[in-house]
Amino acid sequence: NRITVKLQHSWSQIFTGDTITLRCEIRGGEGKVWKYEWTAPNTNSPPTSSEYRISRVSVSHSGDYRCRGSSDYLLTGWSDAFRLTVSSSKPRATLTAHSSVIPAGGSVTLSCSVEGSAGWKFDWFRRDSQFSGAQKIGAGTSEHTISISEGGIYYCRGGRGDPVFSTEDSAPVTIQKQVLAVVKLQHSWSQIFTGETITLRCEIQGGEGKVWKYEWTAPNTNSPPTSSEYRISRVSVSHSGDYRCRGSSDYLLTGWSDAFRLTVSSSKPRATLTAQSSVIPAGGSVTLSCSVEGSAGWKFDWFRRDSVSSKAQLMRGNEANRVISVSQGGLYHCRGGRGDPVYYTEDSSDVTVVETCEFTFFFISAKLRDHYVFCANNFIQQL
Repeated sequence: NRITVKLQHSWSQIFTGDTITLRCEIRGGEGKVWKYEWTAPNTNSPPTSSEYRISRVSVSHSGDYRCRGSSDYLLTGWSDAFRLTVSSSKPRATLTAHSSVIPAGGSVTLSCSVEGSAGWKFDWFRRDSQFSGAQKIGAGTSEHTISISEGGIYYCRGGRGDPVFSTEDSAPVTIQKQVLAVVKLQHSWSQIFTGETITLRCEIQGGEGKVWKYEWTAPNTNSPPTSSEYRISRVSVSHSGDYRCRGSSDYLLTGWSDAFRLTVSSSKPRATLTAQSSVIPAGGSVTLSCSVEGSAGWKFDWFRRDSVSSKAQLMRGNEANRVISVSQGGLYHCRGGRGDPVYYTEDSSDVTVVETCEFTFFFISAKLRDHYVFCANNFIQQL
C-alpha cells in the first residue's frame, strides 16, 4: 500500500493565519478501517485520524509531516515527508485597472490578485471620496476580475479557507468616469449681432448633483471663465470662432466638447414693419407686423406719431407678439429687442396708416391743386 501526505488545497504558499488541512491517503486501502499516526514539528499530540487540521498556522508549524496507517493484517510504512513552509508575512492583494478612465457609456475591468499563491476569492470595495466609508460591491467572487461603470476609489482583498483568512487590502486605485460635455447658446438665436450680450453654457450630461470645475477654450482670450457659463458682453466680430469646454469632478471627467461655432455679424439688423392695409376702414382696424429677418428671440416696441414733425410715442413695449391691431391713423414704426441687457435693432421705416372718416368734407385751399380730407381726430390725408 502506498501512503502519501497531501495538502487539502493546492496552495503553493501558506501564510501565517491560514487554516490548513493535511490528509493521509493510503492507496489500495479502500474499504478498510485504518488507524493513523503522524509525526509533525513542535507537537506532542498529533491526531490519530486521516486529517491533520491546523487552525491559524504560524511559522512554528513549518517542517516535515509524515503519516502511516495500520489495519487488520495491513501496515504501511511512513510516508515521504510533506514539507510545510509557512510565510511570516501577511500577503497583500494587488488591484490593477486596464484603464483609469471609464469612457462615456462604457466600463473598465479591474483585476485583483495575490502574488505567488492560489485559492483566493475576492471582496471588492468602492468609496465615493477619500473621506467616505467604503461600500462592498462584490463579496467572495471566484473571478479575479470585475467590470465597473462608476467612477470612485476602488480596492480589493483576497480570502481563502474556513474560517476565511484574508489578505491585506490592496492599495486603492482611482477611476474616473468620462461623461459628455456640450456647449450651448443660452438662447436659440440663429444669428448673433455686434453689440449683443450672449451666454454660452457648458452642459454635462450625466453629471447631475456633482460639483464641477470647468475649462474653456475660446478665440482671442487668455482668461476664459472657470464656471459653467461663458458670458460675453457686447460681442464683436473678433469673438467669432470655436468654443469648447470640459469639466472635472470627484472621479468624473469629460473630454473636450465638440466645438460650438460662434459667428458674429458686423451689421446691426433693422426691423421691418408691414401693414395689412394702409387704410383703416370706418369703425375697424388694421394689423401691423414687425419682424427681424434671419433671426429669432425678439420682443417688439411699437411707436406712433400724429405727423411727420411730431415726436413718436411708445404705444406698447417689450411685446412678445410681433403683431398688433391698430384702429387709429398715424405714422407707425417698430423695433426689436432681445437679451439682458436689451440689445435693440435699428428702427423700422415709417408706415403711414390712414383712418377712414364717416363724415368728411372737402375744401379747396389757396393752392387750388391741393385737396385734403379732414377726419374727426384731425389726422389729415392729402389727396
